[in-house]
Amino acid sequence: MTVNVLAHTAARLTPVRRPVALAAAACLLSFCAFWVAQRAAGVSMIDLMVYRAEGGTVRAGADLYAMRATRARLPTTYPPFAALLFTPLTLLGVPEMRTLATAANLALLVALAHLSLRLAGRERPGAALWVAALAVWCEPVWTTLRYGQINLLLAVAVLWDLTRRAGHRGAGAGIGLAAAVKLTPALFALFLLLTGLVRARGAGLVRARGAGWNPWLRQAATALAVFAGATLAAAAVLPADSRRFWTSTLFETSRVGHAEDTANQSLRGVLARLLHTGDPGMWWTAAAALTAVLGLCAAVRAELRGERARAVLCCAATALLVSPVSWSHHWVWCVPGLVLIGAHRAGAAAAALVFGSYALWWVPHGAGRPELAQSGLQMVLSALYPLAGAAFVAAVALGPRSGAPLRPWRTSRTS
Repeated sequence: MTVNVLAHTAARLTPVRRPVALAAAACLLSFCAFWVAQRAAGVSMIDLMVYRAEGGTVRAGADLYAMRATRARLPTTYPPFAALLFTPLTLLGVPEMRTLATAANLALLVALAHLSLRLAGRERPGAALWVAALAVWCEPVWTTLRYGQINLLLAVAVLWDLTRRAGHRGAGAGIGLAAAVKLTPALFALFLLLTGLVRARGAGLVRARGAGWNPWLRQAATALAVFAGATLAAAAVLPADSRRFWTSTLFETSRVGHAEDTANQSLRGVLARLLHTGDPGMWWTAAAALTAVLGLCAAVRAELRGERARAVLCCAATALLVSPVSWSHHWVWCVPGLVLIGAHRAGAAAAALVFGSYALWWVPHGAGRPELAQSGLQMVLSALYPLAGAAFVAAVALGPRSGAPLRPWRTSRTS
């Protein structure tokens, strides 16, 4: 009888193992080809070098925001808490650091693919490996690994929170930590807060199954507490740097780079190129404020309809649009976006073309600030990501999608 049970179990597992093994082989082959291509392109991983310099500055007790790193003399732009996290990088040699950072980012891409499928309700054996094998060639992912950026880590931290089961006690911690490293993810906490307030006002405090009172407010509170704890811890260790960042450096948007740079795929970048100016001023302020209101309203509305995936991605697109600078590699949120769109076969080819064609780099860019003299077609090409993001926000705002909505607090049986 035992032999029969084992044979039956093996027969059930074999069909599952075969597609997983095939997916793993395809993913490994794609990653190896990507690794070779990146090395052949002579990638600098310049941002990773800046992170290492930040960690070294902290260890040396020097002025974090007076630091300049690499031949490009790049400054520190993240909050002090991020610099504390970068200090272990100083313990590694540069070649070892680059290798480990690339391997870690590839592993994070698989994690992001898994969480994206969970968010879209499309978890299948081996599916995350297939998604990662393809997504690694998207421009935002390629550029993230090219520079040694932390975008995949932040996206995974946020999605880890937003795909967990209802009422999980730790939900919100990922968003709080991500916001302490880089402020943009804080918009997800605001999204949760607004959803909780609207829900409480419309129906009183609601007890979700197994979630306690109003899970949105609970998760927002956790995110705020973790953000505050991390920020205060950094202030205790780096008081002068913290004071400087939160009182002055935070507001120096020009510190990051030229607004009109082709790589800046935010509303501010689009307006700078459109108006042929390095400072779109009040035009950007008004556009960003309006987009933030409309985007958050659309996200909250979708969340309360039970469309968690669309709500989360609407919030992500809104954050990328309204940020003063959203470099092209910040748009790694295209991975869950492509998973969701592909699952419903609506505009999947167009979305893949936008993020996989590298078309924004077909326009003049680089030294001499040629973006200030772009033609109409060049402006369109260098605004592809904001246009795609705005189109998605508009689609969410205009109404529910066809088909059965996702349940907001049961995205996974095992999460």
